[in-house]
Amino acid sequence: MHSANSNGAFPSALCNAAAHPKIPGNGFSSNRFSSEATALVRRFPWRHIRKEFRTLKQYEAKNIKNIALAGHAGSGKTSLAEALLYFAGATDRLGKVADGNTVCDYDAEEVKRQATVATAVAPLEWKGDKINLLDTPGLFDFAEGMCEGIRAAETVLISISGKSGVAVGTEKAFEAAGERGAAKFFFVNKLDSDHADFYKVFEELKTEFGPAVCPIVVPFVREHKVQCYVNMLEYKAYSYENGKATEVPIPDMGARLDGLRTAINEAVAETSDEAFEKYFSGDTFTPEELIVGLSTGVRNGTVYPVFCGAAQSMQAIDQLMTGLSWLAPTAEAKGGETATVGEDIQELSVDAAAPAAAIVFKTVADPFVGKLSYFKVIRGKLMPDQPLLNMHTGIPEKIGKTLILRGKKQEDAPFITAGDIGAVAKMAQARTGDTFCAPDHPVTLTAMEPPKPSLSMAIKPKNKGDEEKIAQGIQRLMEEDPTIRFENNSETHQMILYGLGEQHLDVIASRLKTKFGVEVQLEQPRVAYRETIRKKVQVQGRHKKQTGGHGQFGDVWVEFEPCESETMEFGERVVGGSVPKSFFPAVEKGLRECISRGPLAGYPVVGLRATLYDGSYHPVDSSEMSFKMAATLAYKAGMPLAGPILLEPIGTLRVDAPDENMGDVMGEINKRRGRVLGMNPGKQGRQVIEAEVPMADMFDFTTFIRQATQGRGSFSFTFARYEEAPPAVAQKVIEQARAEGRIEG
Repeated sequence: MHSANSNGAFPSALCNAAAHPKIPGNGFSSNRFSSEATALVRRFPWRHIRKEFRTLKQYEAKNIKNIALAGHAGSGKTSLAEALLYFAGATDRLGKVADGNTVCDYDAEEVKRQATVATAVAPLEWKGDKINLLDTPGLFDFAEGMCEGIRAAETVLISISGKSGVAVGTEKAFEAAGERGAAKFFFVNKLDSDHADFYKVFEELKTEFGPAVCPIVVPFVREHKVQCYVNMLEYKAYSYENGKATEVPIPDMGARLDGLRTAINEAVAETSDEAFEKYFSGDTFTPEELIVGLSTGVRNGTVYPVFCGAAQSMQAIDQLMTGLSWLAPTAEAKGGETATVGEDIQELSVDAAAPAAAIVFKTVADPFVGKLSYFKVIRGKLMPDQPLLNMHTGIPEKIGKTLILRGKKQEDAPFITAGDIGAVAKMAQARTGDTFCAPDHPVTLTAMEPPKPSLSMAIKPKNKGDEEKIAQGIQRLMEEDPTIRFENNSETHQMILYGLGEQHLDVIASRLKTKFGVEVQLEQPRVAYRETIRKKVQVQGRHKKQTGGHGQFGDVWVEFEPCESETMEFGERVVGGSVPKSFFPAVEKGLRECISRGPLAGYPVVGLRATLYDGSYHPVDSSEMSFKMAATLAYKAGMPLAGPILLEPIGTLRVDAPDENMGDVMGEINKRRGRVLGMNPGKQGRQVIEAEVPMADMFDFTTFIRQATQGRGSFSFTFARYEEAPPAVAQKVIEQARAEGRIEG
């Protein structure tokens, strides 16, 4: 075991760096360390002592680290969280995703799918620090979860599969961490698998993210199998058997070791002007400069340490844990934020003694337990019965029970301090993104912008009469997930559910059943077509009915013609009193009721001008109802003669995709009857296509763009106008309307 000695000196392995033939740093002496470097290495012993699970104690911000685990789906994030928790003694067994017994994937949907669908919080204690792990989803359908986790973290640990390498999820996690200003770590996982290749992945990282990528722990591979792991700072190698580390001699890695040392030097050179000048003048960094430079670079975002191992078999997890403990910035060092105070900007430092300010970064709504609001406290403390101001609603709300969470387990806490993460139960008005602060010190923290929904499905109950239950259940789920949208479409008479993809909507449907007891079906939504006319016609509508007593009589002549209105324009030019003015409103009312169902497929009629110009009446038998019926008959007689046509909705499509996918995207737009309007350069290596596409052909465009671009592409689609549908499309719509019984055959 190596750690700082009682005098504060570096471990002997570091002190003897000059004796190592592969390590630069001649003339280095252990009695010339800065206090900063000594403090760092005191916290960086690479071996460990297992401790039993115990209740978490309270920590100050200087000893709290919030770390989000992100990356591509299948890269082993949840397994990595499980390994770290088990290694630190936060759990007494090493769970597996396949067995459905991990700490973070505890939701029934996650167990069923063997994939993370929502961010989970799992704290652990290590070497005097509290580390809050936030395990985030890698599936793009649950991108909101990654946003939530990164919003609450100061560090993002990006897991990468040693088999598949840098993937789209890697890039997205890196980009999101950059937007948040978080420190970035990489962990190349699954090196115990066949076909895993750390050095190929490492080169991909260097190519994609530049010289800031810095190797800390690397494997020695022989015959396609990892023999041991070499710690580039400790200059020692360790092999692993059943998760237990054994020190072994450093293997002969040839020129590769020099190359890895060069990568570390290049990363440190980017941390300051002095380091840059020293490196490129040909001088070598001392071990002291390397260590201080790395920690500074990580905090400033100019160094991205790379660790590696295998989470499921616990290989090199100890080295990752100690590296995080040493290099990852604390909440005090990097957890401060910029807030708005009215029209001013204010910098908030992480200070437990300051007035409270916290943000809700995640919400869980349960019909039995109630709402649970996950908080990241920026300054001050959250305590039970504490009155705070909700800056979204402007309404004061009292804090309920404060909790520390580890997956699904909850533990009462006396308070949640600045820099820490916790939850508060039963805050009725709280929603994700809301800022809560001291009433006499109002500030608003910046919420992460949730991804916009891109796929819609019609949702209907399997049992009649459950519509109200569906609406109420979705409203509760929308409190959890701000990417969900829901509406009742009055034209198609369908309930429409919007989400990020097919899996996202499928999970919503499943949760409606498990949480709210209502079973639903998802189907392709109907398109809101319109109908209009192209000819002018004049027709008579005559209603006459004789019964006992007074009869019914109404007679109108109506002229129908096209116009530019979005609905129906009504007018009259009756002369001579052939139709009394008192019956004009009845005629108009009858026509307006009729235009909700067009003559072709039963869709609303637009662009119609109806003019009442003649008719007749009976002084006794005429009534408002008679003239309303006469107008209806005129409509039914005249519309089929007026050249009715079907109009389909056209939307404006904007696709942002990599250059290499432009041909596929444009071909797909043409296939969907779209018209490309132009193409503009986007971010580096990307293009933005603008086009107009019929809405009827956009249903599964989300699936296409995700598959065609491997998730790198995105799009927006908004309604633009209505256009005449091609004859083949119109005929298909009319036949479907007949089959559904919306018009007579």
